[in-house]
Amino acid sequence: MRTYTVSEFTADFKKILPFVQKGEKIGISYRKANKPVAMLMPFKESKVPSRKIGILEGKAHFKEFGNGKITEEEFLGL
Repeated sequence: MRTYTVSEFTADFKKILPFVQKGEKIGISYRKANKPVAMLMPFKESKVPSRKIGILEGKAHFKEFGNGKITEEEFLGL
């Protein structure tokens, strides 16, 4: 992965973009620490993987007593 400082990235954006279009990830570092703080990657890789819904189904439960309404003092534990 290539890494550029913010100033290099902004100055050379047109030169960097073709690398991203070819599938390469680009790290962007900030200030003197020179640690990557962001990453530019191809759009096709940016999709968040789907998560299983209901992963805790059957593992947790709750009981409601009364009508389910409580006062502010009860809610705050006062």
